[in-house]
Amino acid sequence: MNVPFIAGNWKMNGLRADGLALARDLADWLATARPGLEMLICPPATLLADIAAMAAGGPLLVGAQDCHHRPAGAHTGDLSAAMLADAGAGHVILGHSERRARGEDSALIAAKAAAALSAGLRPLICIGETLAEREVGQAGSIVTGQLRDSLPPGIAADRLIIAYEPVWAIGTGRTADADTIAAMHALIKAELSALLPGGDAVRLLYGGSVTPANAATILHLPGVDGVLVGGASLKAADFKAIALGGRGGA
Repeated sequence: MNVPFIAGNWKMNGLRADGLALARDLADWLATARPGLEMLICPPATLLADIAAMAAGGPLLVGAQDCHHRPAGAHTGDLSAAMLADAGAGHVILGHSERRARGEDSALIAAKAAAALSAGLRPLICIGETLAEREVGQAGSIVTGQLRDSLPPGIAADRLIIAYEPVWAIGTGRTADADTIAAMHALIKAELSALLPGGDAVRLLYGGSVTPANAATILHLPGVDGVLVGGASLKAADFKAIALGGRGGA
């Protein structure tokens, strides 16, 4: 198995002191962890610049949770990709189900991804089906359709990360079983290979109630190149345990 890519989405959590302390703990630990381990944290925008400055020059990667598709303008409360890059972000999560549920469609996500690439950010694009879609047998078509429609024209495979996050498993404590994860990852990998030159090399992460208890199983499944973690990424011990889960332990 390749060295896994471990990403943490802090969502709307963290004040400055606690957020910086958590990020510093992870950065210090990562500097002595097993070689090559890749870890990304995506804190709230209010913490981005401080955490990026603290992590600069070290192995801990720092990203944002979203960006606007326009470079500037009258968009109160939004942040452009260039602003996020200026604050120190290197990655940006796009298309998370919590934002898709608010009405963001794949065309908008593709525009955001294009903006991110123009600003030098690496987009991490989320795709996933709802429970209702899965129960009527539409999981595969929904997910591959989201993938196709969320990619900006001309994107290079080495600038892209995809996260498969079944909506029914996000923040619910429910995790897709091993066969489901492996089958969906195989389907997405095949679609990536058809869509992009070198698409089979795109990092494909699993997200959806990932914990220290299930991380080793998930990370050793075929086609799983890492995980996108929500709540457990806010606890240093849990996030470290998840990161080591795919490496055979500490």
